[in-house]
Amino acid sequence: MQELIGASTGKPIPSTLMSGWISRTELAHQLGVSEDTLRRWDVARSGPPCIRAGRKIYYRRSAVLDWLEEQETSAPRRKRAGGRR
Repeated sequence: MQELIGASTGKPIPSTLMSGWISRTELAHQLGVSEDTLRRWDVARSGPPCIRAGRKIYYRRSAVLDWLEEQETSAPRRKRAGGRR
């Protein structure tokens, strides 16, 4: 059985049960934002979907990847200054 090492705790995480999930602490670390930012996004329903297991918050890795792809936008086209020529 293969084990993963948690980024924030350094403790081994069994790959069977939680392999498709990431904690709020680990996600904040990987995205380079604070846990408070993830909490605000959750309240505003603007961040990736999460679940609560008791006092812990987890994100499905595939849902986070989908959410990141949704955040991708093309640069808006700039309007020309002035009128028609």
